[in-house]
Amino acid sequence: MKRAVFLDRDGVLVEDVNLLTNPGGLRILPGVPQALGRLKRAGYFLIVVSNQTVVARGLATEDEVRRVQVILERRMIAAGGPGLDGFYFCPHHPNATLPAYRVNCGCRKPKPGMFTQAAHEHGLKLPGSFAVGDRITDIIAGARAGCRTVLVQTGMHGEPPIKTVEPLDVSVLPDHVCDGLAAAADWILGQGQMKHED
Repeated sequence: MKRAVFLDRDGVLVEDVNLLTNPGGLRILPGVPQALGRLKRAGYFLIVVSNQTVVARGLATEDEVRRVQVILERRMIAAGGPGLDGFYFCPHHPNATLPAYRVNCGCRKPKPGMFTQAAHEHGLKLPGSFAVGDRITDIIAGARAGCRTVLVQTGMHGEPPIKTVEPLDVSVLPDHVCDGLAAAADWILGQGQMKHED
């Protein structure tokens, strides 16, 4: 079975500008293309899993979110990074402006729906995979999916948790905390080496 690194987008791959709605706001964080390249060469699938409340708030359509992602991936490749293997996003919010998106879905992190969907569609083994995010909801979602988790301090890690339908499980802690994706890749790749040495 294949393993993956699941990546939040805003605050992990790109600067979190709060409600990114167009490609003009894309700022790839330092070291990200190179870190992704190292993970890809090690055999990990690279899957983006992102809550996109801009859709629920009526600030962007689902197609516009996908277009931003296409441009991000082109820029990532132009910067020396690899192609990504999947992009999954949740357009819902419990207090959505647009009623159609005001649902208690299974995909909005901290729920693990995007992880399990990606695992099903790509034949991924969730135990042995990793989740990298900048919020505790990313960490909880990854843990609930069965992944090991890394909290990076390049985004909203110090901000209050996002709005969730159910109470957050405050007992869940990341397996590792580090400064950014480059350090996260170091740790993830180190875990793989330790496993081979056992």
